[in-house]
Formats: sequence, C-alpha cells, structure tokens
Amino acid sequence: MREVRLRFCKQGRLKYISHLDINRAMARAFKRAQIPLWYTEGFNPHPYMSFSLPLSLGVESLCESVDIRLVREIENDEIKDRLNGVLPDDLKIIDVYDDFRDSSEIMYSDYVYKFQFKNNELAYEKIKAVLDSNEINALKKCKQGRKRIYKETDIKTFIDKYSVSIRRDIIVLNIRLFAGPEKNLNPVLLFDTIIRLIELDYEWKSIARISLLDKDYKEFK
Repeated sequence: MREVRLRFCKQGRLKYISHLDINRAMARAFKRAQIPLWYTEGFNPHPYMSFSLPLSLGVESLCESVDIRLVREIENDEIKDRLNGVLPDDLKIIDVYDDFRDSSEIMYSDYVYKFQFKNNELAYEKIKAVLDSNEINALKKCKQGRKRIYKETDIKTFIDKYSVSIRRDIIVLNIRLFAGPEKNLNPVLLFDTIIRLIELDYEWKSIARISLLDKDYKEFK
C-alpha cells in the first residue's frame, strides 16, 4: 500500500461549495477515474481521504491537498491525468507526490483579498486604519445554552503580516494569517469584521488562499 498526496486548486464557481461537497466530488472522481484507492473496513466502507486544512466557504485556493492510499501500483502522472479528465474545470489536480509532511506542521496561510468600493480611496484608508489598530474585535458566533450569541473576540493576534494597496481601481490586501490545528483565523470572519468596522458597502470582492507555510515560513507540501 502506498500513500500519496494530491495538490489541487479550487476556483471559480466551486468556491461556493462546502468542504463536505468537495469530499464527495473527489470520491466520485476517484471512482470514475478508476484510481485503486484503499477503502476503510467495517459496515460502511468509504475511500480513505485526508484533507490537510479545510477551506472556508466562498474562498478560492491554489494550494489544497488530499492524501490517499493506493492498493495497486499506478504512476503519479497517470493519477493526475485520469482525475483531471473527469473533474470540472474549476477543480484541478496540480501535482501528485509521495514525499510529504504531516498537516500538524501547518502554522500560517497566505491570502489575497480583493475589494472594490464606490470610493476606493476612502475604503483604503479605513481598511488600513483597522489593520493598523492595536485591536481588531470580531463578532464570533457561539452557544450559550440553546441560544446562539455573538461574542466579541480580538483577532489582531491571529494576523502575522499584511500589506494593502490600490491597483487598477481594486484594493488588494495580501495577508498572512495563523492557520493549522492550534491557532486558526477564518478568512471570511476577517473579511466580515473589516467590512463591519469600516462601515462601507463593497461593490465586489474575492478571497483566495495562495500558500500554506510552516513555523519557519517554508512552504508546506
């Protein structure tokens, strides 16, 4: 039995489907492509798939990965070609490789946010002021008994570094957030918090995860 990692991108319309839906789509693709996967044992066997870091709904990514186990030998390039032949255009396998690291080593994630407002110059100043402040208070959903309430939480400490600029009438925010099993900031929560604090309605936006990093800022693969 051999274990391999598949690196894939999720873009376009597929940013609106959930992690569970991606799981199902991958399982169907493996079956259609006749990839010899190892299935779990028990009453209800299912293909072994382990995703490194689930992606938030509405976020694109160039660096997703899933680990699988093979019960029969097949070349990595053939796995890639077979899957890309059955997957939709917005979900594509970028690479397949054997030598990979444990997902517990993920510590940071790089994102690119793109916004457009009626007044980009004003929005830019307000966004920069929020990010430069000592505290950034987000409203996180939590439970209190049977009720769902919002709790104010400072998310400034979840931001490692950032830069913001205006390029061709679009505000671009490059930001590195803590990620991984121990400390993790949802990029959508950050977006919602920024919009709430600047008190401006956006015309258009996109969020994309472009890389995962370890504690030494080296690319996670």
